[in-house]
Amino acid sequence: MAMNFNAKEEVDGQVPGSSGVGGVGVGVSVAGGAGVKSRKPDNTAFKQQRLPAWQPILTAGTVLPAFFVIGLIFIPIGIGIFVTSNNIREYEIDYTGTEPGSPCHKCLNVSWNNTPSCTCTIHFTLDQPFESNVFMYYGLSNFYQNHRRYVKSRDDSQLNGDNNSLHHPSKECEPYRTSGDKPIAPCGAIANSMFNDTLTLYRIERNETKYTPIPLTKQGIAWWTDKNVKFRNPSGATKNLTVLFQGTAKPVNWPKPVYELDTDVDNNGFINEDFIVWMRTAALPTFRKLYRLIERPDTLRPTLPAGNYSLEIAYNYPVHSFDGRKRMILSTISWMGGKNPFLGIAYITVGSICFFLGVVLLIIHHKYGNRNNSADIPN
Repeated sequence: MAMNFNAKEEVDGQVPGSSGVGGVGVGVSVAGGAGVKSRKPDNTAFKQQRLPAWQPILTAGTVLPAFFVIGLIFIPIGIGIFVTSNNIREYEIDYTGTEPGSPCHKCLNVSWNNTPSCTCTIHFTLDQPFESNVFMYYGLSNFYQNHRRYVKSRDDSQLNGDNNSLHHPSKECEPYRTSGDKPIAPCGAIANSMFNDTLTLYRIERNETKYTPIPLTKQGIAWWTDKNVKFRNPSGATKNLTVLFQGTAKPVNWPKPVYELDTDVDNNGFINEDFIVWMRTAALPTFRKLYRLIERPDTLRPTLPAGNYSLEIAYNYPVHSFDGRKRMILSTISWMGGKNPFLGIAYITVGSICFFLGVVLLIIHHKYGNRNNSADIPN
C-alpha cells in the first residue's frame, strides 16, 4: 500500500514523506529525476475546469412558450413582407432571340465589334400602370461572374486613378493586360466583358402612330461609395481624358476607348456609372444589374401608364455562344427593395413549423407529461 501511494505522488511530481522502505525508495527516485517538469495543470479555475457554467434545463414550461412566441412573431412578419413584395410591379422581356419568330433572331450571332449595330424592336403592353419611380434593369443568365479567375482579373489601383498602375497594370489582368505594346485601360476580364447593349423605351400613342421616347436617367445607378471612393480618373495638369489616357489601349472587346463612354465629363472614363455597375460582380450565374432610372414626372400621373410600348435594342452583346440569355426588366421598389418573395415565404414557413411543433408538443405534454412511471421501477 505504501508503494502504490508514493508511486502516485511521484507521477504528480511531489516528493512523499519518508514512511517505510517504499517511501525511501520512491523519494530517492524523485530526487534523481528532479529536472523533470510536472505535467500536472496549474491549480486555477480555468485549467481545473471549475469555472461557473450555465446550462438550460429544457422543460415544457420553457420550450412550449418559445415555440408559440416565435410562430406568432414570424408569421405576421412573413405575411407583411410577402404582401409588400407582391405589390411591386414588375415586367420582364427576354430579347435573346433564340426563337425563330423573335424580332431579335436576326441578331443572334452578332459579334463583339459588329459595325453597324444590329437593331431590333419589341412591342409590348402594360396592363397596369407603374405608379412610382421605375427601375430599368438588364438581366443575364448562365453568365458566371463568380468564377475565381474572373473575379481577380482587375487592377483596383488602376481603377482608383493611380497613374503608375494606369501604364503598368497588375499581372492579375492577364491575358487582358496589354494590347500590343500598350497597357489596356481598364485592364482585366471583367472590364473586357462589359455589357454594351443599348436599350431605348418608347410609348406608343394615337392609334400606334406616335412614338414618344421615355426619358431614361443614366446617373445615380451606381453605389455612392463606388462612384466617389473606389473609382477615379487619372490625375494630371489637365482634365481632358483623351490626354490623361494617352498611351493606353482600349479593352479588346470594346468598340471605343474608356474616355469615350459618355459626353458628360462627370460620367466618363473610370467613373462612368454603367461601367461601375458592371464591375460589381454578381454572386450567381443568373443576375440583373441596374441600367436606367425612370423618374415619376409628378404626383398626378403614373410613371408608366397602362398602354402600348416599344423597346428598341442595339444588339451588341453576344450570349448565344455560351447558351446565355438576355432580359430587360421594368420594376418598382418598396421599403424592402425589389421584388423578392423568398424572404416572406421563409418567415411564414419557419413560423408555421414552430407553431405546429408547439401544438404537437403541447398535446404530448398534456397527455403523457403527468404519467407516474415510478411503479415500473423495480425495488
